[in-house]
Parts: sequence; structure tokens; C-alpha cells
Amino acid sequence: MSEWLTKTLNLNTGAKVPIVGLGVFASRDPVEQAKATSWVLTALQAGYRHIDTAWIYGTEKPVGEAIKASGIPREELFVTTKLPWNHTKRVQWSIDQSLKNAGLDYFDLYLIHWPHSVAYDENESRPRNPDGQIKLDETGNFNDTWAEMEKVLASGKVKAIGLSNFSIKTMEELFKTAKVMPAMLQVEMHPYLAQNELLAYCREKGIAVTAYAPTGYATVRGDPTVGEIASHYGATPTQVILSWHVGRGVVVVPKSADAGRQKENCQILNLSEADVQIINGLERNQRICNKPDDFGNVSSWSMEKLGWM
Repeated sequence: MSEWLTKTLNLNTGAKVPIVGLGVFASRDPVEQAKATSWVLTALQAGYRHIDTAWIYGTEKPVGEAIKASGIPREELFVTTKLPWNHTKRVQWSIDQSLKNAGLDYFDLYLIHWPHSVAYDENESRPRNPDGQIKLDETGNFNDTWAEMEKVLASGKVKAIGLSNFSIKTMEELFKTAKVMPAMLQVEMHPYLAQNELLAYCREKGIAVTAYAPTGYATVRGDPTVGEIASHYGATPTQVILSWHVGRGVVVVPKSADAGRQKENCQILNLSEADVQIINGLERNQRICNKPDDFGNVSSWSMEKLGWM
């Protein structure tokens, strides 16, 4: 087992989160979602103790099944899930659904998945307007949602609460009413989208940061500069990029259903300062996972409203 699977960061709650985890995103196909049980189990058997899922991924149940099959004591695991954007008016109900899905008594971390709210439709988590844009529910705001998240925290059903896809702009608005400081912010982050200002802001506030899509997919993994550095270390581009994150004190949750790549992803390198600076130079503010659509929006919110400009 890689030593990096046991390395942790401290949250502002006093809890420790493993710095390398497994992202458990799957397609919208229920058959593919169900397959996650087997590859989450291989990750747990390889030593992973941090599992990142979400209601909208459809993988809370497979995660719970894998945990049960692993025989690993619950207290040795760190499990994150996320409040979906269409449940912002039913937060207490939603956390109960997530716990039931996973067969768990609590989650270690519960995140608001997106700052905006989507209209509730029990049959469709991504309802659309006639123009194809996501159908929003604008009768509330994320300040109201956070107040409900604070109630979930007080109930003991989760050990910490946090945010996903928020920006400095949206967090500043949240902090006008928040009573509990978020323990974690999860955002898209990779060498093409280093989010340096956001990372510095979170450090100042005592908020840990997790990178999703941390390798930047094939776009960044295929960058010639990354490839050259990987060759120098006898490593893969994925290992170089994940090592860059970890060196910045950022939690990473790469997804892999392949047992070999799961083991590869936790082999963190000690990059030289010169190589770190070279990777830093790849920054171009390029979103790859969640980029603007033809309307200039990301899921019906403008880049300006998201604070992603």
C-alpha cells in the first residue's frame, strides 16, 4: 500500500482527511453506476480510505456496498457525498436519502454540490427549459441552503459540511449569513486551471481544498511539458500532476475503475522546485470539465454569476 494513502490534511473541524482519495463518478446509466461496487472495492483493498461520491452520481449505494464488502471498520474511512442541486429545498430529506442509499449512519463530509438550485422533478435531476438550458429554481438562495446544511451538521448525520463549485464571489455572499465556516471547497483544478487566487483565499479562511478532474483529463495529461517531466522521473503524466497538487496541499480524488491505475494514482512523487515552477507556468484559466456552453453558461448560470470569470 502506498504511504500516501495514509497521509492526511487537517480540517478546521479537527478531523483528518486522506489527501489522496477515489472519485466515484459514473455515467447516468444505472448499469454503469452499479458496476462501481467492484472497482470501489478494489480501491479499498488497495488501501484507499477516502471515497468521494454524490447523490447525483448515482453511486452512493455502490459505495456503501463496497464498504460493507471490504470489512473495513467505518471509523477508518472518510466518505464524502454531496447535496444535489435539485434538493436544496429538501436538505433534511436528502441527507436521509443519501444515508439510506449508502447504508451508513453518517458521512464524514457533506458538500453543497452547486451554488445554484435546479427545479425539483422526482423523475429528472437535470430538467430542461425549452431552449435546452437547465431549469432553475430561483425562489431561494444558497444562504438558505447553507442554514439547512448547518442543521444537518448539528444533527450528527455528517461530521463536516462544505462547498463544491463555489468561488470567492459566491463564498463572500455566503459568509454574510453563515454561522459555520465550510470545512472544504471542492473545485475543478489542474495545471491548466490552477485557481491560485482561490486557493490562497481558502487558506486564509482555513478551508481545505479538493481538486476534482485533477489530472485535467487527456488534455493536460497529453501536454508535452508534463510528458517530459514524467519521463525524467520514470513516472506517468498522471503521477506528475497529482504530485503537483499534493505538493500544494490540495486533496485529490481522481476516478479510476482500473485496479492498476488506482495503485498508480497514489504513487506521489517528490517533484523538484524547478519542475513545480514549470508546471505552474502551464496555467491558462482553462476549464475542461465544466466549461461554458453555447450560451456562455455553466448549467444555466453565467460565468460572472458563478464568479468564474
